[in-house]
Amino acid sequence: MRLRMLHKFISCKEEKMTSEENKVPAKAWVVTFAGTAINLCLGILYAWSVWAAALINVKQAGQPMTGINEGWTYLTNAEAATPFSLCVIIFAIFMILGGRIQDKYGPKVGATLGGLCLAAGCILAGLMKSYNGLIIGFGILGGIGMGIGYAAPTPAALKWFGPHKRGLVAGLVVGGYGGAALYIAPLAKSLIDSYGISGSFIALGILFAIVVVVAGQLLAWPPTGYVPPAAKGITAASAAATAKKQSAHDWSAGEMAKTWQFYALVVLFIGSTQSGLMIIANAAGILATTAKGIPFFALNAWILVSFGGAVNALGRVGTGLYSDKIGRANAYTLNCVVSALCLFAMPSIIASKNVFLLFLAVGIAYWQYGGGLSLLPAFTADFYGAKNLGFNYGLVFMGWGLGFFMARLAGTIKDITGSLDYAFYLSAAVLIVAVVLCRITQRPSWSARSQAAA
Repeated sequence: MRLRMLHKFISCKEEKMTSEENKVPAKAWVVTFAGTAINLCLGILYAWSVWAAALINVKQAGQPMTGINEGWTYLTNAEAATPFSLCVIIFAIFMILGGRIQDKYGPKVGATLGGLCLAAGCILAGLMKSYNGLIIGFGILGGIGMGIGYAAPTPAALKWFGPHKRGLVAGLVVGGYGGAALYIAPLAKSLIDSYGISGSFIALGILFAIVVVVAGQLLAWPPTGYVPPAAKGITAASAAATAKKQSAHDWSAGEMAKTWQFYALVVLFIGSTQSGLMIIANAAGILATTAKGIPFFALNAWILVSFGGAVNALGRVGTGLYSDKIGRANAYTLNCVVSALCLFAMPSIIASKNVFLLFLAVGIAYWQYGGGLSLLPAFTADFYGAKNLGFNYGLVFMGWGLGFFMARLAGTIKDITGSLDYAFYLSAAVLIVAVVLCRITQRPSWSARSQAAA
């Protein structure tokens, strides 16, 4: 009897120790949601179409505005797409520097510096009241701020969690960036209506500076020697052994760049990004065109932008969650194939004036795009380890920046043809090519590479 009681006591003790080992520290979730808050500011990019709608008037391009927007001039579709596209490519370039800052100085420095750059860019764009101001303030300073700031939260958060939660955690952090449009779009529209284009940029710049400085101080790396909690039912020791077996080496950037899989990940990023950025840059205009016979939607085209922001955020969390279950490649394939079908159907949906189908198709496109932004950091961590994730993911993130070409090309296509039809077809074709590449891309083997080098 005593032996049974002793055995039961030991078993309970072991279960308690295992439970404690598997428990995620509260600090891990603080870091995760602080990162989400920072990205809720940096995600102003996804509400750009609200400002584009106020700036574009092809027939009066170059002519001065009057009233509350006095000092501004009207733009063409291509001109309005340029600050957005420039912001995207500079964002991608400075993600590399941001990743280096994160890896060397920690996430607080990068997040705070990036957020203040973005805030300064918004305020400058508002004060300059010009196309050049949009280029310098939103396009250049905004892109720099987004790149440096965005590089900090996700790697910091992922260091606290094991591989079984990487998709979910990445989705939660980057979900803030996608979800930003949910509140920024209606807020920006209200500010533009009440205080003009300049007032909207200045007010948001001040708000972003306050939020990022506060949330940035909550970001932190795990303490030295920290081992991420294992999946339920697995001890931390066995989880560490499994992780070591799965990622035998924490690849440096130089080592990563010598593998073909690195370039494959960049292309996968281009594929998932290009379609999403095209929709994001034109969302308000697409709804205005489709809902011409419905005054409410025609006058409140920002609704599609906010809806897209919500789905974008949900797509990051949702895709991250099911990618942990079905695998990154399967999740990428599912998202891109369904999105491609919607893009092929988009011209017919717009022509039919069916607002319900438009919201459905655009929602799927936003979900796919958001999903890519949770899949690619998880892909990078799975393939190359978590130690150098800040810089390594910064390099992979170049694919996101290169995806800007479709937004800019779509603006030109619309100026020439009067519609986005050919842009939709081209974007869908690129998604299909990306799916094919995804199916043949496997995690690189460090042992095989070492043997080949020897």
